Amino acid sequence: MTSADALVRVSTADSVATLTLDSPRNRNALSTPLMTELLAALAGAVADEAVRVIVLSHTGPVFCSGADLKETAAAYERGTVPAAMLGDVLTAVWECPKPVVARVAGPARAGGLGLVAAADLAVCAQEATFAFTEVRIGVIPAVISATVLPRLTPRAAAELYLTGETFDGRRAEQIGLVTAAVPAEELDATVAGWCAALVRGAPGALAGAKELLRRRPAPGGFRAELAELAELSTGYFRSPEGREGVLAFRDKRSPSWVTGR
Repeated sequence: MTSADALVRVSTADSVATLTLDSPRNRNALSTPLMTELLAALAGAVADEAVRVIVLSHTGPVFCSGADLKETAAAYERGTVPAAMLGDVLTAVWECPKPVVARVAGPARAGGLGLVAAADLAVCAQEATFAFTEVRIGVIPAVISATVLPRLTPRAAAELYLTGETFDGRRAEQIGLVTAAVPAEELDATVAGWCAALVRGAPGALAGAKELLRRRPAPGGFRAELAELAELSTGYFRSPEGREGVLAFRDKRSPSWVTGR
């Protein structure tokens, strides 16, 4: 595949890798080729030590329309379901050790909402629309529930999963699907502001903070939980990053991961 045929374009600047879904002809649907390229782009960004933050963006008016239903219909004859790969994509985003920011300038549907929810931070245009349309074509939002349900309030999840009704960016922010809904002209400034803040975090600490956000409480109750967390905290304070950060604070200077020293 030539660069002109790429369905996911990658650009890197100022420690930020932007992965852009570029299949506007089918509304950036989650086809097998697009998901394959997205997985490769994510792996490349994780492996690149110069990359500190990953942004998921898109070309065209639609962020992602969900599963490629034309591909799915054609695959029935072969006894396969292309959407099965979506689990790998959501896992790669959810478990990514680097912060992932979703930039949503237009509509997202079905599997596209799973991608938005998998990101650590997500900003959408207030006019962007969303819908869990699965029940209206005889299926359910099963795979994406792994990332969506931890974000949504239970009542909102029940309403939107069962009705399949469309909702806007303001509602998406209210129920926790996105971090913020802003006027379209403020979308890029919001992403840039978040990225500027994220690159000031130590790489290892950011990865650890992401794990902390997803950890399950330790068995044995409150005291056991505190003991485990205290041990975890001590480990980070004693780490090279922790030592550098504390000394930089004492010396009133930026730490090495900010200055590049």
